[in-house]
This record gives sequence, structure tokens and C-alpha cells, in this order.
Amino acid sequence: MTQLTDADYARAEQMLAPYRARRVPGATVAPQWIDDGTRFWYRVGSRYLVVDPAAGTRGDAFDHERLAAALTRESGHAVDPGDLPITALDLDGPDDGAVRFTAFEQRWEWSDRTGTCAVVEGDDPAAPDEIVSPDRAWVAFRRDGDIWIRSRDGGEEFALTDDAEPHHDYGGLPEALGARALMRAFGLPQPLQLSWSPDSTRVLVHRLDQRALPEQVLVEAAPGDGGRPVEHRSRYPMPGDEVQATMSWTVLDVTDRSVVRQQGDPYVVLHPGAMTYAWWTGAKGESVHFLQQSRDARTLELRRLDPATGETTTLVGETGATRVDPAPQLGEPAMTHVLDSGEILWWSQRDGWGHLDLYSADGEQVDQVTRGPWLVRRVLWVDQESRQVWFLATGLVDGDPYVRQICRVGLDGTGFTRITDDDLDHDAVGPREGGYLVDRASTPSTPPRSAVLDGDGQVLVPLEQPGTTELEALGWTAPERFRVLAADGRTPVHGLLWRPHDFDPQRSYPVIDHIYPGPQVHRAGPSFDVPHTGEPEALAALGFAVVAVDGRGTAGRSKAFHDASYGALGDAGSLVDHIAAIRELGHRHPWLDTGRVGITGHSGGGFATARALLAHPEFYSVGVAVAGNHDMGVYVPMWPEWYHGDLDDEARRSLSNPALAANLQGRLLLIHGELDDNVLPAQTLRLVDALITADKDVDMLLVPGAEHALIGRMHYVFRQTWNYLVRHLHGTEPPAHRLAPLPSPAGLG
Repeated sequence: MTQLTDADYARAEQMLAPYRARRVPGATVAPQWIDDGTRFWYRVGSRYLVVDPAAGTRGDAFDHERLAAALTRESGHAVDPGDLPITALDLDGPDDGAVRFTAFEQRWEWSDRTGTCAVVEGDDPAAPDEIVSPDRAWVAFRRDGDIWIRSRDGGEEFALTDDAEPHHDYGGLPEALGARALMRAFGLPQPLQLSWSPDSTRVLVHRLDQRALPEQVLVEAAPGDGGRPVEHRSRYPMPGDEVQATMSWTVLDVTDRSVVRQQGDPYVVLHPGAMTYAWWTGAKGESVHFLQQSRDARTLELRRLDPATGETTTLVGETGATRVDPAPQLGEPAMTHVLDSGEILWWSQRDGWGHLDLYSADGEQVDQVTRGPWLVRRVLWVDQESRQVWFLATGLVDGDPYVRQICRVGLDGTGFTRITDDDLDHDAVGPREGGYLVDRASTPSTPPRSAVLDGDGQVLVPLEQPGTTELEALGWTAPERFRVLAADGRTPVHGLLWRPHDFDPQRSYPVIDHIYPGPQVHRAGPSFDVPHTGEPEALAALGFAVVAVDGRGTAGRSKAFHDASYGALGDAGSLVDHIAAIRELGHRHPWLDTGRVGITGHSGGGFATARALLAHPEFYSVGVAVAGNHDMGVYVPMWPEWYHGDLDDEARRSLSNPALAANLQGRLLLIHGELDDNVLPAQTLRLVDALITADKDVDMLLVPGAEHALIGRMHYVFRQTWNYLVRHLHGTEPPAHRLAPLPSPAGLG
């Protein structure tokens, strides 16, 4: 038995993502483009740095010490140069060398040249629900569902639409995917989605219609003011419902205040990604192009909208037997590019992988630009003069199909070149205008080494090369990247294995499967920071061996590998592959006790956790399922309709954990937020009801006031998760250590 102490829990707490990141400063380089992409700035710890790739320079964006002293003097607040209390930093200011920022609820301008720090009036930064025009003269925002414009100098404010009504408004998001409760938890307004034309004269915005959708009601039992319970309503369709949310595009002219609406009927939208798949083309925005996906996601079309008339023309269309996706993973940028010539670069899995095609302006296929048993993961830069495209590709490194490499090829398919040729995972980005790349290369054991590269991969400016010394001092060790065979005995699957802290190969350690089953993403990548960073490391600090597995049916590989989940969504990323992987690892490592296997996950991982105990009770004995969508037949429509297919009674039963409730043998803790408007708490209660009917023991924690991400309460959820796994896998009582509330993400809350 393993008896844990307060010190063990405190060490595990320091592995969680916000604290882990502080011990690897420089691991996250997030470029903020300025000067039309010719320069960028980023933040490392408390330092703000600016990079000029053309000049080959990197340095402080301003004199931190002098600014702190001046701000202390002018504001009357003590300011530490190592912890500047500034937000909304603007390095694209009106005067050369001047920066603007917000501090102490005022707007300031600092000049390194003059050494002055002064309050600036009439330059309020855009709020989270406001979008600034490219020429910085205007700000678009939403009021009561309509689109409004105000000038940056405060001299004008006017409406561009006046016909919004409840649940039929402009620039909003579907209510059924949790944005409302999440923003409420952060104290922020609902996000606005729209785009300005390049010449700052027009706005492209969608109009979303949710009027006919049924409502769901959540009850906040313990509101902050201590009053009576409060109801929260949201429009929430379900799979198979005839009526779904619909949207169409609108062009609004700031100059003459005209409104041009997309011709034709609105189309069904099941995911907010649809609102991001539209963009202006031409130097001044002569056209609008957008991607439209059918309700079942089996057809994807590129359409052109005339912003003067609203007329639409279909340019490229593709239909398949399963999903036709615009990118390898849901939420990634679509890889459709319309060139100045009118030619279209189009990403397709038509040949079974994921490659680029080039179409002529009239939509006739010209050539397949890339080909082979690998896939294009992201387009980085299209140089129309040289007719070349830079992109990230996976499947080019022997033994690991997830490692990303930077490549270049001509638009005619010739001249394929690997810009990087190593075993590092390259997570590169570049400005929209192209010209260079910011490369962040890592492995599970090596934090990202970042640098600015030119088109040939030569280093223009070195950026950051952090180490792991501070993490290792807390007992952290890098996870092992492994490859095993799936349950079919043929297909390689990959994953990560974290050894327990203070590892002793003579001991025996219980195993925890830290799961998120997709199918829209993959979970256990080859980079330093994978999804759910910190959570497996924390469990390892508590004496567990932890695995993460990408089984068949998850994204990021071939079309056939991904389609293994189509019609089999209930298999939760192929749980049989997880079992096969853990058993094989047990043969390789005798210190793994494959007779004591637990599992935990959040959202889709919550579904997979309960499904593991119910479908494979002979293998999984303990589970903690957080915010699980346990009955997908009554969840949001996208998951079953896009990723499972046709829904008859048998299919609905296959997607229901309550249908398997009688199989429970192990210990199961179900955790859910009371105000989760993405995965409704009813999902967990339906499973509890079925378990009671089957006379099965179950533990449940309903978290008052919490939404899907359990913001402000996640520290408590982590402790309860750890305690449960310690009690039932280690067989000992946990210590009394209490975790502190987790820091809010930068700029929020």
C-alpha cells in the first residue's frame, strides 16, 4: 500500500498546468503580429519581447525598469518591473517607439525615447466582445443582438442593423455548446464573431436563428447573493430533431449603412466552427468566400458571395460516405485558400490521407499538389509569386505518424522539400502575410525550442530554449512515447506513459488511463505540451503510472484510421485498444500492476470513463467521470450526427451508458457542474437513475454553480478525483491537504 502525505499532494498540485507552466518559462511563444506581420511580440514570464525577422533582432519591447518607475510615479501605485500589472498591450501605436497599455483602470502611453508615461484619453481598448477595424478607426460591437459601430475617438456611434430579436441575432454563437455559462463564469460578455473587410468599409457577420429550438432549464441552487434559486435557460436541440439552428451571411456597409443579405435559404449549423469558415478576398474585399457543411457533414462546399448583391456561387464541392472535413481536427483552421488568380487550394481526404488539391477559378480540379501515405496538417504560408506553399505534415517520421514537420512544395506538385528533417515535433505558425515562420519544436521530454525561420528553414532569430530543471526538482520525469499494436493485432497505436515520482522498478504501481476519446482530435501527441497537460503528471506525483492512448477512431492519421469510430462512437476511441496497450506495456514493464487499473476523463473523457467500467468491468475497476455526455442520443446533435451516422434505436442504445448500467462492478465517481449548459447535468443524472434501477452502488458530486469547465471549482474536483483514486487503487486514506483555487487564464477573470 502507498500512504501519501500532504507533501505528496502539494507536489502533485505543482504539476497542474498553471503551475507547471511557470516552471518552464519560454515554453509558450505565442506571436502577436504587428506592422502587418513584419514584426511580432510575445511574452515570457514577466518580460515582453519584440522580434524583427528582417533585421534579425529580438529584444525587450520597452524598458521594463524605467516603465515601472514611471508608472509608479504617475499612478501612485507601487509597480514591480518583474510583474508589470498591464493588459491590452498595443505596440502598433500612433508614435514610433511608443506603447499603450491598460493599468489601474486607465489607458497609458509609454515612450522609451522620451521616458514619459501618461494617461491617454479617448483610446479605450476593444472589449472582449468588440472587434477593431484594420485601419483602427472603428470598433464593431453588439447591442441587444444588433451590430453597432463606434469610432475609436468616441465621436460617432451608430447601428448597422435594427432587426435583431431574441434568439435571432447577429454575430452570436449556438447556445447549446456552453459559451454562455463559461463567459458568465469569467464575468465576460458573450463573444462576437464577425470580420472586417481589408479596406475597413464593411463588416461580414452571420445571423443565427435559434427561435424554434426547444429550451433547457438549469437551476442555480446557491446564487451568490444568497437569494432564491435562479433559473438559466438556453436553446438546446438534440440529435434527430427536425428543427436545428440555422445561419446566413450579411454584409454591412459602414459608409452608406446598407445591408446586403446572402441570397437563398439559411443553412443548418451544428457547431460554431461554421462561423469562422468565412473570409474576405481581394485587396479591398471584392468577394467573400465561405465553407458550408451539410447537416450530416458528408458534404462540404466552398461558396463565393458577392458582397454587393448577396448572390452565392458554389465553386468546389465534395461528398463522401462519412465526414468530409475542412481540416484534420475539429477547431483547426480550414486549409482552403483562394489565390489572387481565383485558383483554389483545397484540403481533401479523397485519396485516404489528407492532401492539397489545386482547382482552377471555375472549380475544375487542376492537380493534386501533395500525395503519399502521410497528411498535410496545416497550411502555413502561400507565396503566390513563387507559387509555393509551406505546410506542416505528419507521417514523414519513421515510427510516429503524429510528428509534425515543416515542408514546402510548388503549387504544381513539384519541388517537395522537407524544411525540417529531425525527430522533433514542429508546431509552426506564421503571419497571414507570410515571409517567415515561428517554429516551436519539442518532444515529450524537451520543451519547445523556438526560432524564426526563413523559407528554407534557416534560423533568422533564435527565440527561447527553456529547460526542465525546475520541474525535475519536484520529481517530474518525462513521459515515455510508446508504440504498441491495437486489439486487432495489426494496427500500430501510440501513446504516452508517465512513471510515478520516486520511481522504483522493484515496486508495483497501479495504472490510470487518462482518457479523451476524440473522435474529433487526438489525445497523446509527441509534443511537450499535450492536451490536459499537468493532469497526468499530477497523478504520477501521487504514485500512479499514467497512460494516454490514441486508439483507432481518433483523428490525425489516415482517413481509414479515423473512420474506425464512424458508426462506433460508443466504443470511445476504441477502448479495446487502450486495454491492449496497457496489457502490452505490462509485459514490457513488470512494475505496472495491470490488475489495478483506473480511468478518468472530462467531457467525452467522462463518457469514456463510465463506458470503460460498464463495457469492460473485467479490466477497469475504478473510474472518475467528470462532466460526461453519458447518453449521446440526447446530447447536442453534432457528435452522433457527424461522427456516428444514421441514428436508429439500436444506434441510440449503442451511444448510451445508462443502457449498460447493470454491468457495473467497480467503483465509479460521477462529477458534474450544476450549470453545465454544454453537457447537461441530466446526462449524469440519467446514468445515476439507471444505476439505482440496477441496484448498483455509485458515488456522485454535483458542483453548485459550476459550468462545463468547472471554473473556480476545478481545484476541488481535482482533489476529489485524487482522493477517490488513492482510496480505491492505493487502498489508503488520502491526506488532508487542500488545493488552492487555480489561477485564471491570462487576461480572464
